[in-house]
Amino acid sequence: MENNGHLHPLTQMLRASLKYFLSCGFEIAEGPEIESEWYNFDALNVSADHPSRDVQDTFWLNDGKLLRTHTTPVDVRAIKDGKLKPPLKLVIPGRCFRNEATDNTHLYNFYQIDGIAIDKNLNLGHLIGLLEGYMKELFGDKVKIRVRPGHFSFVEPGLELDIQMPDGSWREMLGAGMGHPNVLKNMGLDPDVWQAIMWGMGIDRYMMQQFGLEDIRTAYNGDLRLIKQF
Repeated sequence: MENNGHLHPLTQMLRASLKYFLSCGFEIAEGPEIESEWYNFDALNVSADHPSRDVQDTFWLNDGKLLRTHTTPVDVRAIKDGKLKPPLKLVIPGRCFRNEATDNTHLYNFYQIDGIAIDKNLNLGHLIGLLEGYMKELFGDKVKIRVRPGHFSFVEPGLELDIQMPDGSWREMLGAGMGHPNVLKNMGLDPDVWQAIMWGMGIDRYMMQQFGLEDIRTAYNGDLRLIKQF
């Protein structure tokens, strides 16, 4: 009997996400998983005393580098090296690492998708419209969203986007906002000329939502029954 292969649920969510952003005119960018402190923190306006730099949150390596805690450093890398010039639209998928205790919704490594668009006339309306379309692409046209103020070092103002669950409760799905002027300066751009919209989301939790999984660790234990099920 022929045994056909199956796509892992994480792969399915990554592909569905990238398909949406590519249809909106974005290009895929990638960067290193071993990152410098400057790109991972300093360039993104993260203060020197921010707790995310501590050893209990970040995997530090012996040479002063670290395992990236998010894919956001690629936003700066892609533009600062001079290979890309605005206006532009980038979506950045990849694996990230955080030194935290594991439970049913947290793991020391996970997959994230970051996005950034830079142009001269962008605003929060463009950002919210793009992200609402993304939620509908993943979870259907009837999904209800809400937007709340949020704080992230690399955006100002910042927001968090939630979707409503079947029981009426709300679940946080992503953080986003307008690119902070300091981040634009670190990219070598004039914040008086250019505006950026930025966002980031953890694909693992989207996978749990989409496929009804109760434990994030299920996706990483190598059980073929999970892959065959979906």
